[in-house]
Amino acid sequence: MLPHPALFERAEAALVAHAIGDAMGAPAENLSPATITQRWGRIEGFVDDDPTSTDDTEYGLFSAQLLVRHGLDLTSEHVATAWLRDIASQSAGFAGAGFSEMATIENLRGGLLPPASAHHAHAWSDGAAMRAVPFGIRAAGDPALAADLAEVDARVSHGREGIAGARAVAAGVAAALGPALAVDAAPGRVRVVTEAAIAAAGDTWTGAAIRDAVAVAAAAEDVWAAIEPLHDALVLPQYYWADLAPEAVGFTFGLYAAAVGDPRLSILGAVNAGRDADTIAAMAGGLAGATSGFGGIPDDWRRIAGTATGACIEAVAGWSVRDAARALADARLADDEDPARPPTSGLRAAVVAPTETV
Repeated sequence: MLPHPALFERAEAALVAHAIGDAMGAPAENLSPATITQRWGRIEGFVDDDPTSTDDTEYGLFSAQLLVRHGLDLTSEHVATAWLRDIASQSAGFAGAGFSEMATIENLRGGLLPPASAHHAHAWSDGAAMRAVPFGIRAAGDPALAADLAEVDARVSHGREGIAGARAVAAGVAAALGPALAVDAAPGRVRVVTEAAIAAAGDTWTGAAIRDAVAVAAAAEDVWAAIEPLHDALVLPQYYWADLAPEAVGFTFGLYAAAVGDPRLSILGAVNAGRDADTIAAMAGGLAGATSGFGGIPDDWRRIAGTATGACIEAVAGWSVRDAARALADARLADDEDPARPPTSGLRAAVVAPTETV
């Protein structure tokens, strides 16, 4: 399947909106909607004077680096080697990431290779999904390939539900960048994207969570009305942390659907929903940017998506969000000139069985 005719603009919008959502959602991370309302009212933009993107953006750029370096030949061994070389051994030490990344680094340092490197207590987190948008860009128009590439990456750090979340986000972005969306109305675009994500997640808790979230969105009047019922449908009160992949990815697609693919509303809905707000807003922004382009992203928000500082991952310092998106889009278009490129990936037929410890 060929990519969208405006692939470069859509790809840039996806990574820019991903970075915006990350920075805007960071102050609301781990908060409830009630606490957010009490503190800020309804968040309508950046609440910090100097908003900064976090590990979500830098891990996304790290995924882009891997794809630029290895292309469709990317393996889990490539990913593990890069983590050890560029993250675990960086001069300033390793900081600014979630539990799944920290645990994976310790496993890799201890000599464990994929998939054993993902055997830890947060293997079902949203950490792989947060870095999956670039795989959707690299495989624009081919959700199956995007999902398989994201899984190759995710196997290093995540197990079944964490992998399913990464597959869903990557497939959704790839579907959003497909040619059919050039003429389809907004509700139709959202349907194509969410159906691709559900198919990529397969028969998993994450896939069921996306279906439930999209149903909640369909019954809600708008994105604001969807927030409370999404909490009721997705949040597991018995689980302390807010980073569970079925919850975060469910929120992502539910709010994206409730916003009918509009980037501004997708991001704001995610920020005001709290929980793992920076990651949810980043993923929702990536999906919506790929779907709608820059038209729905306020001009004054775009300033945040510049050059990475390397505060979390030194290897991406100096990388431009827009340049990364263009490099991925350029590589994708080059595929269409290569007669040896397979029509679908064949990298992975299904999500792996849940053999990891959690």
